[in-house]
Amino acid sequence: MKNKVIAVSLAATMATGGAAQAQEVFEMTSAFSRNLPILGTAGVDFVDKINGISRDVEFEHFDPGELVPTLEALDAVSSGSVDAAYTTSGYWQGKITAASLFAAVPFGPEAGEFLAWMLYDDGADLMQRMYDENSYNVKVMPCGVIAPETSGWFKTEIKSLEDLEGLNMRFFGLGAEVMQRLGVSTSLLAAGDIFPALERGAIDATEFSMPLIDQRLGFYNIASNNYFPGWHQPATLFELLINKDRWEDLDEFAQNQIEVACLANITTNLAEGEAKNYAAMVTNVEENGVTIRQWPDEMLEAFESSWNEVAAELAAEDEYFAEVWADLQEFRAGYKIWSENIYLKRPR
Repeated sequence: MKNKVIAVSLAATMATGGAAQAQEVFEMTSAFSRNLPILGTAGVDFVDKINGISRDVEFEHFDPGELVPTLEALDAVSSGSVDAAYTTSGYWQGKITAASLFAAVPFGPEAGEFLAWMLYDDGADLMQRMYDENSYNVKVMPCGVIAPETSGWFKTEIKSLEDLEGLNMRFFGLGAEVMQRLGVSTSLLAAGDIFPALERGAIDATEFSMPLIDQRLGFYNIASNNYFPGWHQPATLFELLINKDRWEDLDEFAQNQIEVACLANITTNLAEGEAKNYAAMVTNVEENGVTIRQWPDEMLEAFESSWNEVAAELAAEDEYFAEVWADLQEFRAGYKIWSENIYLKRPR
């Protein structure tokens, strides 16, 4: 998926004339319920976009569990039991070591830089190769992105690394590897399972997503200390997976329409997250009793140091992780002269 896709966008959106043809129908499972703002609405919005511009394909949206559970979507799409999935590759970290590098990288690129690597450098090609080389029968494309998440919800104030030791915490992706190194026991729970786990004490703390999303899930009722910044997910990328046999049966025009709809979805997904979270933070503080806290510099330095150790170990253990990590680092090294000079630097 390169910028050639942009060149066909006008053609894709103008192709509404001519004889009516039978549509290819794709049943699409989403990793997130349609009732979740930003995360859930992104899958629904993609379906609305593609169905609004195409007479060749039609997508049907299904919430997690209606077709398959969230964590089974990759296998289901690969086997063809489900046609497509709107999800994030971080859920496959237990299956593919490099998967989370295409989802969220601790202390890594923010949304603009992440998209630059994915769409105009090697990211998207490496992502497809990852699935191909692990024998997954899927076509993948970037289809959404959000700005940083919160760093987590805790029942008590965390004043030092010692306060983290022994906690049970829901955590996602590569950041979970960092927390484990610091003495936290982590588990990956789907959205609907987190609040009950907090309520019954199975976990002591959680991270999940942005303030508005976490507010909808009610974490503040049990864990009212909300920590920032989201060092573990400076940006989170979402993917559209399509069964490769179904994908290859489509003509190039229909394929381009899907890619164009994903590019448009990236834009609205990012904008929605940026637009709606500040009001949720105000409500959390003024009405829900939340205390917004910032990690002190010494703890952020400890998180980053631990992440660097984790990344080095994963690169040593897994050849493909090492290749992707090196490619991303090379891109970031070049990007640095731009980012350090063009953006205003605001004190924390």
